[in-house]
Amino acid sequence: MSPILAERNAVGFWLAVLLTGVGTGLGAAALTELLQLVQHAAWSGNGTDLLDAAATTAPWRHVVILVGAGLLTGAGQLLLGRLSAANSIDITAAIWFHAGRLPALRTLGSAVLSILVVGMGASLGREGAPKQTGAVIANELSETMQLADDQRRLLVACCAGAGMAAAYGVPLGGALFALEVLRGELALRFVLPALLTSLVATGVSWGFLPDATTYQIPSYAGTLSVTAWAVLAGPIIGVFSVGYVRAVAWADHHRPKGPWRLAAPGLALGAVGAASIPFPQLLGNGRDIAQLAFTGQVAPLLLVSLLVLRPIATLICLGSGTPGGLFTPTLAIGALLGGVLGVPLSYVGPSGSSGLFAVLGAAALLAATTQGPLSAIVLMMELTGHARAFIVPLLLIVSIATLVARTIEPRSIYDARLTDAEVFKRQRNRDPQSGTQADPT
Repeated sequence: MSPILAERNAVGFWLAVLLTGVGTGLGAAALTELLQLVQHAAWSGNGTDLLDAAATTAPWRHVVILVGAGLLTGAGQLLLGRLSAANSIDITAAIWFHAGRLPALRTLGSAVLSILVVGMGASLGREGAPKQTGAVIANELSETMQLADDQRRLLVACCAGAGMAAAYGVPLGGALFALEVLRGELALRFVLPALLTSLVATGVSWGFLPDATTYQIPSYAGTLSVTAWAVLAGPIIGVFSVGYVRAVAWADHHRPKGPWRLAAPGLALGAVGAASIPFPQLLGNGRDIAQLAFTGQVAPLLLVSLLVLRPIATLICLGSGTPGGLFTPTLAIGALLGGVLGVPLSYVGPSGSSGLFAVLGAAALLAATTQGPLSAIVLMMELTGHARAFIVPLLLIVSIATLVARTIEPRSIYDARLTDAEVFKRQRNRDPQSGTQADPT
């Protein structure tokens, strides 16, 4: 493919980049405001700190609110199925196999539904909604501008990444995520569109959302002992990520069908609500518990308990058909895993170093499960506003964990809805030498 500026209809493409960036930023801001409104209505509090609000809420309300979220999910899925004849298409599948084409109404409806149920406490992420919104805007504008399929595919990936960038205030990380994870190619001709889309979307969202880091952490130092720990923990996190990715794929492929689509979400989310009575940390996308882990404020026994329960809660929600993202839940699970693995060293290491193990674990699991090491590193830098002081152990643990994971399992959490044949085709397109492997079909 020739460089973007030399392509036919280059003016239309760059105009689409600017317009979709603006639309994605506005969409991310609106969805964030909706999330906070729903969270405040369901749990009271300030609408942003779910953990504190849930901890002071009557136990029976945990179950009632989550069952309500499940019933809303079942009714919403049924309504979307009747409003739109088109089947839902995952963003990854749309980019790789449908030139970025998505059913607009069904995708936007799913985005809004996911925000509503995550605000009510479902153990899934909120980034899925702005990603879907950005992808739909890009697809519709590509149709209007009559862009070529390659341009549409790139624009949809860029805007999906820009949705994440705008929601979390991470323009560089969002651009890298769009190319490395969604588009699957860090080519120079793709970089400028991705950067510009994320920059515009983030800039627009800052007009409505606070310009602040998502996680506030101390200035940790990357000591020799922490670096040695990273080398030992990297393979463990890599193997853990393989199990997690396969569990996500299994849960997604076993979503309920037929009449069970109405009942299953209520039962599943009701179970999560009951479990959240003693463990309110299971609610929502996991940002609150990750923040506590990053600052070393979670007791070792609670770290171990949540490391078991938090993935189960996320998988139960996903397997019941509840829509939502996996980015923040995975980051939270990585923080718990890093905290658990760092418990022995935290007793002999520098004071307060337990939080650093959580930060490194979160970055490593995020990189290994998305198979996007560069985007994971940059995202952690932007999300925390730190990393320079511990860049060596960060690079080591991310590299090792990703290498181990990719050696064992080619699928990422964003490939979960793809068939084995589609995974093989995507892998062959990304890595031509892998085409020598046996085709699963």
